[in-house]
Amino acid sequence: MTEIPEHLRKRAEEARRKAEAAQGGDAPAPAPDDAPAAEAPPPAAAGGNGEGDAGDRIPAHLLERNQAAGDAPAAPATAPAPPGGGTALATARAATGPGGHTQRLLTVVKSGSIQDVKAKPVDKVHVWPHLLVIEFVAALALTAFLLIFSIFVNAPLLTLANPNQTPNPSKAPWYFLGLQELLTMFHPMVAGVTIPTIGLLLYAFAPFIDKNPSTVPENRKFAISLFTVQLMFWAVLTMIGSFFRGPGFNFVFPWAEGLFFEL
Repeated sequence: MTEIPEHLRKRAEEARRKAEAAQGGDAPAPAPDDAPAAEAPPPAAAGGNGEGDAGDRIPAHLLERNQAAGDAPAAPATAPAPPGGGTALATARAATGPGGHTQRLLTVVKSGSIQDVKAKPVDKVHVWPHLLVIEFVAALALTAFLLIFSIFVNAPLLTLANPNQTPNPSKAPWYFLGLQELLTMFHPMVAGVTIPTIGLLLYAFAPFIDKNPSTVPENRKFAISLFTVQLMFWAVLTMIGSFFRGPGFNFVFPWAEGLFFEL
């Protein structure tokens, strides 16, 4: 049998006493609050449909509320008996309080579980001073290294130029040897204008062709391929012009004819 909540039992007792007083009978002494719960007659035993005495009759709205509370599962936890010697059983309240209010149920819900996060916060670092300070320190370190290195190591400079004696082979600086090597293979218009222009235009349009923001090499196949082709193309031409070109800028083998390269 479902136990009756304490507040419903008290309301039923008050209604019974008022009904007895209205009939002119002697109303019994009010039961103390610490009386056992078993002494109070359950409202379900009262005749709500016209049967029984008038003193045991309970209003219909109380019976309906008691019936709704009886359908709800009762909480197993009970409060200990009061120290005054009574044996009243404090039953746990149902899920809904008096009047059907349920706002107290929100106190057991964590706030984080009902928040819908649309976007994760992104940490931002300002260019100044975080980035520029590091670049400035790196520039100072490089300048100090070059200064100290130039004090102890002389630059590989040749003697004064003699207009009556042209060096053979006559090579450009190492960073132009790739372009000089192209001049031996193609027409000057193609080697000096067309090929460099195509390369520069391809580099200019590369950010618009490859818009992938990923930093993983596996996801940047176009960028990796473009850099690899450019590096290998100019690296191979520079090495050929440096070590495999001899007198008259003819092709030679350095291990057989010697090395015709000076810094």
